[in-house]
Amino acid sequence: MTRIDERFAALKREGRAGLVTFITAGDPDYDTSLAILKGLPAAGADVVELGMPFSDPMADGPAIQASSQRALKAGQTMKKTLSVVKEFRAKDDTTPLVLMGYYNPIYVYPAGRFIADAVDAGVDGLIVVDVPPEEDEELRPAATAAGLNFIRLATPTTDAKRLPAVLANTSGFVYYVSIAGITGTAAPDIAAVGAHVGRMKAHTSLPIAVGFGVKTEQQVRSLSNVAEGVVVGSALVSAIGESLDAKGKATSETKSRPLDLVERLSAALRHPAEAAAV
Repeated sequence: MTRIDERFAALKREGRAGLVTFITAGDPDYDTSLAILKGLPAAGADVVELGMPFSDPMADGPAIQASSQRALKAGQTMKKTLSVVKEFRAKDDTTPLVLMGYYNPIYVYPAGRFIADAVDAGVDGLIVVDVPPEEDEELRPAATAAGLNFIRLATPTTDAKRLPAVLANTSGFVYYVSIAGITGTAAPDIAAVGAHVGRMKAHTSLPIAVGFGVKTEQQVRSLSNVAEGVVVGSALVSAIGESLDAKGKATSETKSRPLDLVERLSAALRHPAEAAAV
């Protein structure tokens, strides 16, 4: 079992959904992003997604696009992203960590060396949003053979004919995109998400994590009733962006703002009755 498998098994025993958090490596700078990453588990993150900065993140909305630009401007590279993971792993050997992003930075690394270096750094899984099942041979078999979970995305437009291809060779969990659009631009329709997730569960025993547009405690509580995981990303990188000074540099609030938000959202999963009463 991978760390991802073990964490979702533990969450099932606890009888609750997990909080999956996303930040971009190197945003707004290497040291600050590492400090935030190190603080996520204690704040309540059950699984961490770490964005691989890319100049053209086509599936992402303005908040995550801006976080990638800040990271690249600060000099973040793929090697530095793997270094962030390695430094995180030096003190945390249990929290699952997934690299999320696009294939271009992996391709130019190149892919074979990237997989080896990712495993060495302590990465547990990959979400590569622009590699469809039809292009599986590009990355998935080698990643799976190296022990990495290869996590695919399903969307509201993934129909019954397409779903088996999406689920084939997926491992760890399935990421369900709750809206038809880019990240952070609309709120999920909870009833519609529940219907889609229910349909997916008829075809897979993997945990399902729901993301895109999740920002509030109420959304987290509601989605936890229909899925095994709830993903929050744009709200966290927005908190980082809003904390920066006029020159785009980190301030005394840049670490605390996203971690405070994670604490509140985690409480909505761990103590839903108490969170609802606040």
